[in-house]
Amino acid sequence: MDFVAEMKRKAKTFKKSLVLPEGSEERTVQAAAKIVAEGLVSSLTLLGKKSDIEKTAAQKGVNLTGINIIDPAESEWLDEFGKEYFELRKGKIDKKTGQPEVTEETAREYILKDPLSFGAMMVRLGKADAMVSGAISSTASLLRAGLKIIKTAHGSSTASSCFVIDTHNKSWGHEGMLIFSDCAVVPEPDSDQLSDIAVAAAESCRALLGCEPVVSMMSFSTKGSGGNLPSVKIVQEAVEKAHKKAPKLLLDGELQADASLVPAVTAIKAPGSPVTGKVNTLIFPNLSAGNIGYKLVQRLAGADAYGPILQGFAKPISDLSRGCSVDDIVTTCAITLVQAGENG
Repeated sequence: MDFVAEMKRKAKTFKKSLVLPEGSEERTVQAAAKIVAEGLVSSLTLLGKKSDIEKTAAQKGVNLTGINIIDPAESEWLDEFGKEYFELRKGKIDKKTGQPEVTEETAREYILKDPLSFGAMMVRLGKADAMVSGAISSTASLLRAGLKIIKTAHGSSTASSCFVIDTHNKSWGHEGMLIFSDCAVVPEPDSDQLSDIAVAAAESCRALLGCEPVVSMMSFSTKGSGGNLPSVKIVQEAVEKAHKKAPKLLLDGELQADASLVPAVTAIKAPGSPVTGKVNTLIFPNLSAGNIGYKLVQRLAGADAYGPILQGFAKPISDLSRGCSVDDIVTTCAITLVQAGENG
């Protein structure tokens, strides 16, 4: 399975709409043209001043045919978006000033000044199906826009991330691919957050790998072997909560990495585990373990790592590395469009 090719194939089938709020950034403009040329979207919108976007396109030899350009300052949606933002944040108090966070007037100005919030509002109100940013914006900025405007998915209070890891070895996961989560967002999840991460990662597995998820919630301990340390208890409690939140989900824990992946070891350390030999989704106990884990597999095993892919939001948004290439942007957009399609 060629993961990137499969994401593009699915995106072409779903034909969802996309907004890119960093509209005049040169790699984003080049990626937008490729996305439209490859037929991955029903429509694509760049946010920014038309003159700035056209200048970037001319410098890079990019044809903007088929690409929508919206300047938030001139948009007919600005008042609507400001009112919606005010309703979303009404009653919130600024911790620094002790005053209301927004008024009807400042809500409009906030949306106007922050392209990511304008783009997130497009997604919230159905004027776009998905949003991707991060070429010049921080992850924190994207998460802030997502959490304030798009919100988390029903039944969850946790936004998180996953990576698709392609090991190129069909012995592991689904055709050599696994979901690793969370590797980029939640530093020290409590048991409730960890259970949310497990359920969201299972949905990511289903949407992106096209198979039924089989989840292992990992630890340095297997079935109590690590004693009563708090870090072990958190995973044990998260397993119980995940079962309650998604009773049909095939999930087990707490399991060490070898007990998660090697049937002979599972038989010794966790005999009778329902996930034996089938795990395709690995849940790490914290961000340190997840980030170290995916990078070790990527570098030592020569695996391809696609992500971070955000999950747990009511509608799909994705982050980019500020060092991303044009092709990286195209791939991330294809993945996010598939998330939009799988979510209906």
